[in-house]
Amino acid sequence: MTDMPPAILSPDTFQRRLLDWFDAHGRHDLPWQQDRSPYRVWVSEVMLQQTQVATVIPYFERFMARFPDVHALAAADQDEVLHLWTGLGYYARGRNLHKAARTVVEEHGGEFPVHSLEAMAELPGIGRSTAGAVIAQSTGRRAVILDGNVKRVLTRLHAVEGWPGRPAVERRLWALAEHYTPETRLVDFTQAMMDLGATLCRRGQPDCERCPFADVCRAHARGEPRRFPESKPKKATPTRRATLLMLQDAQGRVLLEQRPSSGLWGGLWSLPQFEAPHDLQAWLDQHAPAARLDAPWEAFTHVFSHFRLEITPQPARVSRLDAVGEARRWVDPAEPDGIGLAAPVKGLLDALRPFTLSVQDAPHSPSSQE
Repeated sequence: MTDMPPAILSPDTFQRRLLDWFDAHGRHDLPWQQDRSPYRVWVSEVMLQQTQVATVIPYFERFMARFPDVHALAAADQDEVLHLWTGLGYYARGRNLHKAARTVVEEHGGEFPVHSLEAMAELPGIGRSTAGAVIAQSTGRRAVILDGNVKRVLTRLHAVEGWPGRPAVERRLWALAEHYTPETRLVDFTQAMMDLGATLCRRGQPDCERCPFADVCRAHARGEPRRFPESKPKKATPTRRATLLMLQDAQGRVLLEQRPSSGLWGGLWSLPQFEAPHDLQAWLDQHAPAARLDAPWEAFTHVFSHFRLEITPQPARVSRLDAVGEARRWVDPAEPDGIGLAAPVKGLLDALRPFTLSVQDAPHSPSSQE
């Protein structure tokens, strides 16, 4: 007994319809489609995880200009990598990209192991679908993908019930993806599947009238394409609260500290963060007892995938601070040394004015979303 729902079309018919549509309407001029090396495809695929193409393009181009190959990326400091990732969100992707580059250089002689799906999938931050996309698009060899766009297309086409994150549902979708994937034109087929989901079979507003599969799509026939795929069962989104200390010295520089390598904003530079007022006061008593606290700025909320963080920025001033330590540094808020910054921290640095102004003159804190 198979986990796959009954096929709607034969593989040949499915592939012909999809590729005919792609030839006429697909995207053919994306920057990573030029010189499809495993490195360039890999960087683009990681950046595209949970991020739209229009957002990724300028990041990809800046990344390639600074790190044109895997050796350059592996030799870089993590700070520089995360600096170029600032604003793209989901920073674990940037950390894993850096780790994977070093693994490729140290364990694979600087060559991506595109001969083996298993070896590719073992690299940090890749997994089965991304590994398949890199292999298919950089070598033209048959490899199956199942990213979010492809899941949406297949789920609607077959009206697959259940949240795709459930193992049983995911198995069905992998079986369908395997069924439809051809032996030839893998580069175009892989891009076409992603393009169909991104440009027609969209999450919120599917353009069924222009879809090459509208006549056989079961979700469309039911008149409910937006019901598929089913959403992840909702849990209450918790709210956490934190105070970010904006401590400036006599030159107007701001104190930053590097976050631990794992956890919230791992490896990025941030304003000192405290969960409770007494934690902030204890830190000041130890490190800056002469600091002057100004009125806190208006609180704002930063949204993560699994919780909301309510942030209160707390301006403060100090004439000097001794022994800031290796994990802390003073930076000019207008030129923060090319380091990786969490998005709300970057917004707060941009909002700071010279410390000689009163805090009442400071702008309201920016709202932001990962």
